[in-house]
Amino acid sequence: MLKKIFILFWVIFSSSIYASRYQCDSQTDKLEEFCIIPFPQSISYYDDVLKLRSKVTISYSPNVINEAQALSLYLERDFSIKSQLIQNARTADIILLQDSLFMMDKDEAYQLDMSKNNIVMRSSSTAGIFYCIQTFRQILTKANGYNFVRKAIITDYPAFSWRAFMLDEARYFKGKQVVLDILDRMAELKMNIFHWHLTDDQGWRIEIKKYPKLTEIGVFRDSTEIERFGSNIYDGVPHGGYYTQEEIKQIIDYASKLHIQIIPEIEMPGHASAAIASYPQLGTMSQEIRVPGKLGVHYNVFNISDVNVIGFLKDVLDEVIALFPSDIIHIGGDEVRYDQWLASKEIGDYMKKNHLSSFADLQVHFTNYISHYLADKNKRMIGWNEITGAVVNDYQENLSNKSNSKLSKRSIIHFWKGDLQLMKKAINEGYEVVNSFHNYTYLDYSTTEISLKKAYEFNPVPDVLDDRQKKQVLGLGCQMWGEFIPTVESMNKKNLS
Repeated sequence: MLKKIFILFWVIFSSSIYASRYQCDSQTDKLEEFCIIPFPQSISYYDDVLKLRSKVTISYSPNVINEAQALSLYLERDFSIKSQLIQNARTADIILLQDSLFMMDKDEAYQLDMSKNNIVMRSSSTAGIFYCIQTFRQILTKANGYNFVRKAIITDYPAFSWRAFMLDEARYFKGKQVVLDILDRMAELKMNIFHWHLTDDQGWRIEIKKYPKLTEIGVFRDSTEIERFGSNIYDGVPHGGYYTQEEIKQIIDYASKLHIQIIPEIEMPGHASAAIASYPQLGTMSQEIRVPGKLGVHYNVFNISDVNVIGFLKDVLDEVIALFPSDIIHIGGDEVRYDQWLASKEIGDYMKKNHLSSFADLQVHFTNYISHYLADKNKRMIGWNEITGAVVNDYQENLSNKSNSKLSKRSIIHFWKGDLQLMKKAINEGYEVVNSFHNYTYLDYSTTEISLKKAYEFNPVPDVLDDRQKKQVLGLGCQMWGEFIPTVESMNKKNLS
């Protein structure tokens, strides 16, 4: 069932991630053309087939033992083909060849050569070999008691280095097995970044050992708003759950074998209600609150003028950094309601002291501090596009929020909302960006809002950019926000409605 939620992924990533085209042509003759998603850069067909015996030999270069083992598992599990692994064999039914000279100018490129009497998978990288295997899994056919594939040569490489799926678990905790299943589906699509939204107003989902109340208090809410934003109708069902650090290590290890990098998102300075419910002194109001069941954007924000609050955030990031090998950390930064900052004398005094004229300036000031802190730890910061100080939300417009501050150039800007000019301005100023514009990439939207055709037509690289600027668009991501997907079944329904 989980595989169904990736139907929209198939479309988005077949159009945008690899060849920027989709092709699954049905043929009436026996030798049909391949239906491969994402569709490769090129295929040369031969009018013949290659049969695989019930037991095959697999030769592998020394560095691709993980990939050889993965192929062996797929063959036995999906096609009942047993295999013998042999390192650097001169002859074999399937050869996994890491060739440092192969298409050196194309990261993760591969060639699947089935033109002769065996199968050769060639790439300069282990990731390329792995993606070649994923393509082979799609075209190997089992029929009439035989496993066979049409003879062909397939060459492929990705258009973007950032090919992401985001799972929001702050709203509804899914658990380890669901995440592992998602990673498997991502691997089939050659997606390489799992963006893990672990904290928000409605829940804190990661164990931080220095602050145990985050998982004693912050992970639980007593009820959840249902039907729609602002319905004020609640299900009356308690909800909670979190990942231990040991579970996170296991998931990271699993992902690494699939050539997937996990990038955690720890929201700051807004979407902070669950943390403040755990430790009220973190907020600007210094009052106790409960983890909210109400969905949407809340007013609670971190008191970033307090050195103790900054210390808390640094402590959290230190434990996150120790867990996640990714060189990038996502800090959210979106939808910060400035009302509580406006009401805080402490915040006002801090802004005067630091010559900050607007709350947007204050947010950029804070974001730059976090960016530099991460840089000192050899990590790079990414955040939603509000980290630039731009106003993209209606509720911010009446608070004199125009920013004159400049975001650290080391930051990556993750666009989800706003107009094209904001992105072009950021690129002109030298920033790298990820384009996840919500009108095309939000998987929790209905198919009425985002049809398959609309998703397919999305190009993350705007036409207004020149060739140099286009290189600053790292790629795109699909976002599965969790407000109305309490179960895996509801994720499926959301995308098949």
